[in-house]
Formats: sequence, C-alpha cells, structure tokens
Amino acid sequence: MRKGSCHCGSVQFTAEFVGEALVGSRCNCTICAMKGAVMVYLPMEAVAVTAGEADALACYRFNTMAAKHYFCARCGIHCFHQTRSDPDKYAVNAATLEGVRPYEDFPEVAVFDGQHHASDNGGVRRQAGWLRFEPTPGEPWPEGVI
Repeated sequence: MRKGSCHCGSVQFTAEFVGEALVGSRCNCTICAMKGAVMVYLPMEAVAVTAGEADALACYRFNTMAAKHYFCARCGIHCFHQTRSDPDKYAVNAATLEGVRPYEDFPEVAVFDGQHHASDNGGVRRQAGWLRFEPTPGEPWPEGVI
C-alpha cells in the first residue's frame, strides 16, 4: 500500500499495488503531453481517496468524455485518471506517490501513441517512442534557468 497526494495535500489517497516494482509509461495524447506525468496503472478498486474527495478533487473530461482526469482544484496537480483504453483501471501520477522519485525511478519510460488511440485504431495500441532522463552529475543549472 502506498500513500499519495497532490502538491498541497488537499487530495490524499492510497494505492494498493501488487508487488513493489512500479512500471511507468507516458502517452503523447493532447492532455498527457501537456501534463508530462509518468503514470502507473492499477485496478480502480485499488485506489481509495482518503481526503479531499468532496471539496478538492475535481474531474476533467474532453473529446469522447470516456476518460476521467482527476486533479486537485487547489494546486492543480493531476493525481490519477480513469483510462479510456481500459476503463476498469486508474493511471496514477507516479510523482504523487510517497517515496517515488520520477526521474530516478523511471529513467527510461515507454511513450504510447495516444494521438492514434487504440479505441480509434482497430484496437491496436502503438508505442510512439521512449523518454529518457540522463542526470548530469555535479553540473550547476545553466544561467537564466530557474
């Protein structure tokens, strides 16, 4: 069992994963490309909102209205979403889980082709590519960044 929360802590939840190894992925659809989160998937019944459901958790739907994207209405952090391709699952933003370090824990992540969604493509799920993070040890931030 892992605890999760948005940035401000208004939305809190638990996620029960089978085993401890988390497998992350990303998607290149319009919303996923903008939020840029590494997602880990699990059955919907494995996620339980423990705080903020009534007053902070908001839902955004678009296009086919099939996927439900849940985020904190206060800080804006995307927590999880009910997927369009497998509506019995939630995709949880790995960065919202306690003890998860998205860059270190997922240095290489498959990116799936949500721009050509399996539901619109004869059920074929395609991989669009890979996203890799390579840390630069000991290097300071470039001038003018952050």
